[in-house]
Amino acid sequence: MTELSADRQEDDIAEVAPRHRAQRRSAPIVPAGNIAGRALVLVIAIMTFLSCLTFGAVTLVRDTASVWENQISREATIQIKPADGLDMEAALATAADIAGKVPGVTGTRIVDREATARLLEPWLGPGLDIEALPVPRLVVVTINENSPPDFAALRTALAAKLPTASLDDHRTWVDRLVAMARTTVTIGIAVLVLMLAATVLTVVFATRGAMAGNGHIIEVLHFVGAEARFIAREFRRHFLVTGMKGAAAGGVAAIVVFIVFSWWSSRNMATPQADQATALFGHFAIGWAGYLGVVLMVLVIGVLTAATSHATVVAFLNDIDARQTEGT
Repeated sequence: MTELSADRQEDDIAEVAPRHRAQRRSAPIVPAGNIAGRALVLVIAIMTFLSCLTFGAVTLVRDTASVWENQISREATIQIKPADGLDMEAALATAADIAGKVPGVTGTRIVDREATARLLEPWLGPGLDIEALPVPRLVVVTINENSPPDFAALRTALAAKLPTASLDDHRTWVDRLVAMARTTVTIGIAVLVLMLAATVLTVVFATRGAMAGNGHIIEVLHFVGAEARFIAREFRRHFLVTGMKGAAAGGVAAIVVFIVFSWWSSRNMATPQADQATALFGHFAIGWAGYLGVVLMVLVIGVLTAATSHATVVAFLNDIDARQTEGT
C-alpha cells in the first residue's frame, strides 16, 4: 500500500510539474491589470482626448480661413449711406446697374430690408424698423475669380453718380482674420506637439516604474542569456495594448464631442447668433478629413507608446551591460 501511494504521488507530481512550468513560462514579465497600468490608460486617454480636440480645432480654423480667403476673390460689397432727399431703392438699383456693367463682375444682389434687419438683430434686437433709422443698405457684388474687376475704376464710377456709396472688397478685415487664423493654427500645432511630448514622457516614467518593480527578474533573465529584443518585445507588446486602450477611449470621446457640437450647430441654424458663429467658425463640423485625423492620432499615440517603451527598455539593458563591463 505504501509503495502504491508513493507511486501515485510520483505520478501526480509528474503530471502537475509540466503544467506548473508552462504557467511559469507563460507568465508575463510586465504584470497586467495593476493600479499603475490602469492609471496609465487613463492618462493616455486624457492626453489623446485633448490632442484630438486640438487637432479638430486646428482643422476647423484652417478650413474656415480657407473659406475666408476664397470669399475675398468671390464677393465685394457696395454700401450706400442714407442722406436727405436720397431715394434709397433707386440708389441701390443704380449701384447694382453700375457694378453689373464693369468687366469682371458676374452678378449683383441687393440686400433687402428683411435681410438687413436680420443682420442687425443681434445688436439692435428683433422688430427693427429700417425706415426709422439711418441704416446703410448693401449691394453684394459677385466677382469673377479668374479675372477680377478694376476696383479703382468701379469706385470712381460709383462716386460720380452716388456720392454716399462706397465699395468694400473685404480685403483689409479678411486679411486680418486669416492672419489670426494662421496664428491660431500655429499655436494649436505647437500645443499638439507638447501634448505628444508629454505623452512620451509619461510612457517613459511608466516603463521605468514597471522595470523598477520587476528589475530583479529582468536582470536575471538578461544575465542568463535572454536577449534584449525578447525583453523589449514583452514590454512593447504590453504598452502597445495599454496605449491603444487609452488612445481609443480618448479618440471616441473626442469624436462624441465633435458630433455633439455639429448637431448643436445644425439645430440652431437660421438664428442671428448661429449666423454670426457660422460666419466666424463654420458649421463646427470637421468633416471626414478631421475624423480620419482623429483615427490617425489614436494609431500614432498607440504606436508612439510602444516605441517609447521599447527604446526605454533597450536603454535600460544597455546601462546594465555597461555597468557589468565596468565591473569586470
